[in-house]
Amino acid sequence: KEVTDPDAKKPEDWDDEEDGEWTAPTIPNPEYKGPWKQKKIKNPNYQGKWKAPMIANPDFKDDPYIYAFDSLKYIGIELWQVKSGTLFDNILITDDAALAKTFAEETWAKHKDAEKAAFDEAEKKKEEEDASKAGEDDDDLDDEDADDEDKDDKAESDAEDHSDDEKHDEL
Repeated sequence: KEVTDPDAKKPEDWDDEEDGEWTAPTIPNPEYKGPWKQKKIKNPNYQGKWKAPMIANPDFKDDPYIYAFDSLKYIGIELWQVKSGTLFDNILITDDAALAKTFAEETWAKHKDAEKAAFDEAEKKKEEEDASKAGEDDDDLDDEDADDEDKDDKAESDAEDHSDDEKHDEL
């Protein structure tokens, strides 16, 4: 759009050290005709917007029970959580409520009380350990508080010693 002015000359009083490097001013380019645009012509072979052709598959057989599995051994559960350690056990997938209740009584109900007792005992041990750790931490904090008080006492006594120095002029 612009070119340097070919007629421009560096002024005689221009000092490169003081004024910086001299650059010639720019002027509009007389040969500039605007932004370049590509010329377009019609494509004689254009057949319209492309569509994916549908072809009959000779091997296709419709299966109305494609969702039914004879044996489903695995299940995937995607679960986002901050704390790890979640376990899943005794998963049953069914649409029959009576079957689910019967299965639960035969499997889960037998172990429910024992698992709850074991869980409660583990939680109790964990709480006791946390309480004992908290007690130990409190003792450590008491020691730190005593250390802080000793430092404060020393700082006060040093300040008193220096205040006496200001009163006396030593040679």
